[in-house]
Amino acid sequence: MDLLRNYADQEDNGLDERKKQNPQNENSSAAASPESSPPRLLPSKSAAPKVDDTMLALTVAQARQTQFRPLDPTQHVVAFNPTYDQLWAPIYGPAHPYAKDGIAQGMRNHKLGFVEDASIQSFVFDEQYNTFHKYGYAADPSGNNYIGDLDTLQKNEGMSVYNIPQHEQKKRKLEKKKETEENDDVGVDMDSEEVNNPASDTWLMKNRKSPWSGKKEEMQTELTEEQKKYAEEYAKKKEEKGNAGNDKGEAVEDKTTFHGKEETDYQGRSWVAPPKDAKAANDHCYIPKKLVHTWSGHTKGVSAIRFFPKYGHLILSAGMDSKVKIWDVFNSGKCMRTYMGHSKAVRDISFCNDGTKFLTAGYDKNIKYWDTETGQVIRSFSTGKIPYVVKLNPDDDKQNILLAGMSDKKIVQWDMNSKEITQEYDQHLGAVNTITFVDNNRRFVTSSDDKSLRVWEFGIPVVIKYISEPHMHSMPSISLHPNTNWLAAQSLDNQILIYSTRERFQLNKKKRFAGHIVAGYACQVNFSPDGRFVMSGDGEGKCWFWDWKSCKVFRTLKCHEGVCIGSAWHPLEQSKVATCGWDGLIKYWYVVSHAMLLVLFAPIHVCICFDLLMCMP
Repeated sequence: MDLLRNYADQEDNGLDERKKQNPQNENSSAAASPESSPPRLLPSKSAAPKVDDTMLALTVAQARQTQFRPLDPTQHVVAFNPTYDQLWAPIYGPAHPYAKDGIAQGMRNHKLGFVEDASIQSFVFDEQYNTFHKYGYAADPSGNNYIGDLDTLQKNEGMSVYNIPQHEQKKRKLEKKKETEENDDVGVDMDSEEVNNPASDTWLMKNRKSPWSGKKEEMQTELTEEQKKYAEEYAKKKEEKGNAGNDKGEAVEDKTTFHGKEETDYQGRSWVAPPKDAKAANDHCYIPKKLVHTWSGHTKGVSAIRFFPKYGHLILSAGMDSKVKIWDVFNSGKCMRTYMGHSKAVRDISFCNDGTKFLTAGYDKNIKYWDTETGQVIRSFSTGKIPYVVKLNPDDDKQNILLAGMSDKKIVQWDMNSKEITQEYDQHLGAVNTITFVDNNRRFVTSSDDKSLRVWEFGIPVVIKYISEPHMHSMPSISLHPNTNWLAAQSLDNQILIYSTRERFQLNKKKRFAGHIVAGYACQVNFSPDGRFVMSGDGEGKCWFWDWKSCKVFRTLKCHEGVCIGSAWHPLEQSKVATCGWDGLIKYWYVVSHAMLLVLFAPIHVCICFDLLMCMP
């Protein structure tokens, strides 16, 4: 017993020491004692695997939010069925610019913040704006109510500045009529002199017709001498301008100068008359190679030359110095007459059938019809556009019909007797460059800067054939073959193309003449009178001759310094050719034919034969 008591005392002493060292253990032991707490239950165990329900909770929360969240107007797809209130709910939320952090997030389209586009017409806005400033009320664009002075709104029955009731209009008319009658009564009471005096207020009040008529106007005093002088000069300039506008071309005084000795010879024949012995030497043409004569009289380049029809005893030249000259070919070789009627360069010239008259077209927008002998201008035509080509109808009974290809894409037809435009052919898409009659002059072919050829029936402004290919270039010059079955077209891709003049107007792919350089220049193409040779100038001053059958280059002549723009074969002397260039010269070339050689050397053969006979026994 004593031992048990001692052991118990030792345990108590040990507990006291442990309490002093760790007083928290005492509280924990007291809480865990069976007397101070209920009995402890063990946690239940389950065999099912543990499930993460975080995503499910987020989905449910998002679904609850979408039931009350408005639609985003920027999205294209809605993943749920929105209600009516959601569809028509105003835009709000943290992403809207009206929110506290909206402008801070950079949602700004105005320097003061965010401005929304409103669906309101400008007329409605102006109506409500002016109504508010006049009456003090206006319609609220966000609803069906009004804002502003509602008493005035009720008094005016919702009237706007642009919608005045009918009874209000009648009321205003009656007031205006009454005011006019009162003014008339006042005018009757006034002195008749003041009523009839336009300078008085009474006359103004009686005769006013607008809000500004009541103001006094200063009476017009007499003009000073300086003002009268200025008015006369202004009227004169205006009249001159009006006259110039009627002519539609630059007005130039027509002049001419004869350079020969006499205009008629001792027999009374004119200098234009062809020589009686002018006949074709033979029908065979030869390529020239020697320079015979050079005509120099133009101060600038020569743009075109034309031989006198059928005889060729005269040659007409168009210069870029605005002058047209005619030269003698058979006798003296001098300039016979100068025609001065254009203020700018002459573009094209054309003789009539008998050569007694000719046409000129200049860059001054004028077309003039000249008398070859006297140099007088018979007619002058203009449409206000630049004529690029002029041509008379080749029929003898239609020599009064003029066709001109203009810079405004039209071909204009005049009757020179009445000086009226009888037809306009308007189908081209660019300036018209050439006019060539075919098919016994019943049709004509035109080329243009639109890189196409068009065939017209004469007198009918409808295209009967349209030729245009992607590979085609502009064709500034076209010439008709002597047999009238083919057309030679100068193409700006450095080749001459041949087209048929039959019904189909097809391109002859077997005939193509190349070797010269004409890109950028309107060098004229021509044929020899017998049709055996094709001739053309080029940009390097050369004149090229091709054989018609083989299409091979027959000969080239260095003719001019610069561009050789034109060339023409003499109509009677088949071995002579004239060329012109931008150096201002006209050159005449020839070759001694075999027949001429026989004539030249015939006396030698006769002498040889005579010597042989004398030597015979």
